[in-house]
Amino acid sequence: MRLYLSSFRIGNRPEELRKLLKGRTRTALVMNAYDFHDAETRAASTERESAELRSVGLDPAELDLRDHFNSASTLRKALEDVDLVYVRGGNSFVLRRALRHSGADELLQELVAADCLVFGGYSAAAVVAGTTLRGVDGHVDDPDYVPAGYPAGPPLWDGLGWLPYAVAPHFRSDHPESEEIEKTVRRHIDHHEPFVALRDGQAIVVDGAETRVVG
Repeated sequence: MRLYLSSFRIGNRPEELRKLLKGRTRTALVMNAYDFHDAETRAASTERESAELRSVGLDPAELDLRDHFNSASTLRKALEDVDLVYVRGGNSFVLRRALRHSGADELLQELVAADCLVFGGYSAAAVVAGTTLRGVDGHVDDPDYVPAGYPAGPPLWDGLGWLPYAVAPHFRSDHPESEEIEKTVRRHIDHHEPFVALRDGQAIVVDGAETRVVG
């Protein structure tokens, strides 16, 4: 398993992501955590994310999970030649819904476990890679928000479980969500839940049996 999970954007150590990729560059950029924004705002963010990935030598193309809702076979085809799935931050619950409805949660479990690709991204991407989304629910990550085009249903609280703990991004950082993350950390402590708090610039790097926090 190879993971690069940053608190904010690509973080201070993009070379660690490149090491995981071993010279490969083909990147599927997943923007669905940002589906709570209007199309124009989302498109501008897609271009900014793509430019950042290109700046570190990667070759991104957007993979919109909405195109694969209830069609896991088409998603498998779309990921055949991908070296990295890179997930933009945003609403963790919207991202989790998109992963479920596209079948990406189960397919990525398979592909990551088989070491077919690297999973990376930031903020919401790190949250969903952990054990639970409980604690990040609030005015920023509204668990009940269902974007247009998404099937209705209750929030999904379980993470993908690639990490044996929850992740609290933006901890004590110059970020508008940092104050709310203090409440997240307090909840994990009060419920005796294992967690890692990441400051912006930091990232969790998993390379096989080795796990490190860098940055």
